[in-house]
Amino acid sequence: MQTVRLALIGFGNVGQGFSQILLERGDIYAEKFGLRFLVVAINDMLRGSAFNPDGLDLAACLRAANLSDLPDGTPGLDVFATIARCNADAVVELSYTNLKTGEPATGHVRLALESGKHVVTSNKGPIALNYAALSQLARTKNVKIGIEGTVMSGTPSLHLGMELLAGAGITRIQGILNGTTNYILTQMESGASYAGALAEAQARGYAEADPSGDVEGFDTAGKVAILSAVLMGTSLPLDQIDRAGITGITNSDVEEARANGQRWKLIGSLEKKDGILLASVKPVRLPLGHPLASVSGATNAITYTTDLLGDVTLIGPGAGRAETGYALICDLLSIYGIY
Repeated sequence: MQTVRLALIGFGNVGQGFSQILLERGDIYAEKFGLRFLVVAINDMLRGSAFNPDGLDLAACLRAANLSDLPDGTPGLDVFATIARCNADAVVELSYTNLKTGEPATGHVRLALESGKHVVTSNKGPIALNYAALSQLARTKNVKIGIEGTVMSGTPSLHLGMELLAGAGITRIQGILNGTTNYILTQMESGASYAGALAEAQARGYAEADPSGDVEGFDTAGKVAILSAVLMGTSLPLDQIDRAGITGITNSDVEEARANGQRWKLIGSLEKKDGILLASVKPVRLPLGHPLASVSGATNAITYTTDLLGDVTLIGPGAGRAETGYALICDLLSIYGIY
């Protein structure tokens, strides 16, 4: 039995979802895979910090309003001290996403790698902006970085592209990579106005109070940048991605598409043409026979066009605390050689 000690940086929805998975399924993973995951440190900007080299009581952590009050933890460590001083084998980086600078998460990831610790993260910022440098640092330090949760949550879009399709020759990637916009467009097709659909998405927790990151296409652009860096070997600044959101789509546009056997989707796209990589995020009218056209609600999907297999489409959840928590499990199992 191998014990894998973990430090969690961030203990919001995803960190708590990940911890709940470990509580409920940790014994199953130990029995099936020979890996016992032990959380030794947690640091959260709102809930404080705790560190116990022998392992924290996750159930108590989930109940605690302030981690620094836990009786078995060493309180008061800042994030960088937690990463540098704890005895973790891997750091789970779950701080807030910043697609403009990638900070503070990039600094967290860099210190963890420099300290000889593996990293798994669902944070888009460091990967969209700094994947090449961080992956090179990981190789230099002989550690690994897992990033599955950055694109389609627990749906293994990156593992599919990086591993199973690596030899098939990926020439184009098209994806519905934002559940909020897909939900809004689905509701509009059912007759709701844009404003009404957005309000319902906010009421269901799909959209933030300020939904611009989703509806203006910034979230999808960050994921396109990640796909480009990871699968196309090209680092793309976000301002070089041709981006448009869904705010200009009207019910008349939706009806016109329907009359022509089409359906609106916000599509993130990468395509190699004549040696040039074209990247975009924009609303597209897809024919109903297209594999992405039937994907409704908050669901995500991605289609890889390949030389050897043609189109390969993967459909699944693109958000959620348990779903994203599973992406972290998936990466850890991969890092420790389970698959």
